[in-house]
Amino acid sequence: MIRRTFNSKTKITKLEAISLMETSYLAATTSLIYVALFYIPFISSFLRIALPLPLALLQLRRKKKSAFEGTVLSVLLLTALLGPVRGPMLIFPYGLLAIWLGIAWQKKMSWWFSWIGGAFIGTFGFLIRVFLLSFLLGENLWVLVIRASSSAIEAIFSLFNLIGWDIHFVPDFNHLQIVAVFLIILQELVYVITLHAIAYWIFPRLKAPLPEPPNLLNSLVALDSF
Repeated sequence: MIRRTFNSKTKITKLEAISLMETSYLAATTSLIYVALFYIPFISSFLRIALPLPLALLQLRRKKKSAFEGTVLSVLLLTALLGPVRGPMLIFPYGLLAIWLGIAWQKKMSWWFSWIGGAFIGTFGFLIRVFLLSFLLGENLWVLVIRASSSAIEAIFSLFNLIGWDIHFVPDFNHLQIVAVFLIILQELVYVITLHAIAYWIFPRLKAPLPEPPNLLNSLVALDSF
């Protein structure tokens, strides 16, 4: 009776096995990249770019809720490896961003929509990450972001030779916070469009093509000139 039931569902079982295998491998790949972020800091910028791509690829290849399942599996694995604090931090913003990009690319949404939406998720996730870490560490990490924005203002003033001018503009705390948020949004815009470009180059070779970029962005991602 058991054998007859298995034979009648051989095709479904095979597809489920393939989906389970890809989910496991790509979730493990995501976890490995995330762990490497902590232990190989000199290539962290490259690892950060690669981090959301395996789960987004999973969504494109397996459809349905594969990216969500892969994210949950990665969080569980990282919680076992890194502990209950570092593990769940994968969600903000990398897990949410991977789910969003996978769904947007699967549904062939416009790059403008997936780009702006991804930048919003990345900014939101970054802020959530800062506030959660501040709470867990007992220190206000937002102050470090404010200092970075202050340094950026000084660099801009120096670049345009404004330091020597007789100006009396001294940015207050609110101005610095606005600049900090602006810099975070700018960073996420560059980051998400970079993810689009890399996925556009690589994913078609893995039988997971992306929608074509709009004409205005095509020159940024086209490889014809190389």
